[in-house]
Amino acid sequence: MHYYRYSNAEVSCWYKYLLFSYNIIFWLAGVAFLAAGLWAWSEKGVLSDITKVTRLHGFDPVVLVLIVGVVMFTLGFAGCVGALRENICLLKFFCGTIVFIFLLELTVAVLAFLFQDWVREKFKEFFEINIISYRDDIDLQNLIDSLQKINHCCGAQGPEDWDLNIYFNCSSESKSREKCGVPFSCCVPDPAQKVVNTQCGYDIRMQSKNKWDNLIFTKGCIPALEAWLPRNIYIVAGVFIAISLLQ
Repeated sequence: MHYYRYSNAEVSCWYKYLLFSYNIIFWLAGVAFLAAGLWAWSEKGVLSDITKVTRLHGFDPVVLVLIVGVVMFTLGFAGCVGALRENICLLKFFCGTIVFIFLLELTVAVLAFLFQDWVREKFKEFFEINIISYRDDIDLQNLIDSLQKINHCCGAQGPEDWDLNIYFNCSSESKSREKCGVPFSCCVPDPAQKVVNTQCGYDIRMQSKNKWDNLIFTKGCIPALEAWLPRNIYIVAGVFIAISLLQ
């Protein structure tokens, strides 16, 4: 039996090792995301009781980390092995998936621009659902706190949205110490304070609204993000172009 041998490799040596170098970084990043996600789940006891995932009504940021990790791990592995072994099937899978992800990102961006009112309403619903589940998951809590502190905002449309949470609502039936308050991330920071006062939002909404401006952020996070985007459109465009070039 005679075997035909190619005089030249199907993939150039330069391109082969450039692709391998890029994908080993991509693969290691995927491993890091997966490790971080699994560690976070183990800290919350999810790995010992996987049903905890279904009992959380809000958004679990760890799920997003794990999804990104799985995609990066799979693509990085396919790219590494495909480049080293010159496996055309794996390289086609890698390139095809990257193109699909890019087109998906582009489609989402265009649709979000065309249907801004629908996106705004869905984001409002999403934010309100997560306000309800604020105390149910520590990662979700940290995510909302970070969003409010960075954007100097409170709630989806304003501080009153925290009435949706059983710990912060102002109903007479509530026995919570945080009743009629807001999370500490809504508080206007005091430069003189070296230690974060996590009780600064207690009873705030029992006071008259004209006093709120000096104590808490009164703008909702949706209006704050809408105001942030036009001011930073070049940064957003630059990030999108950078991601596109990497892909």
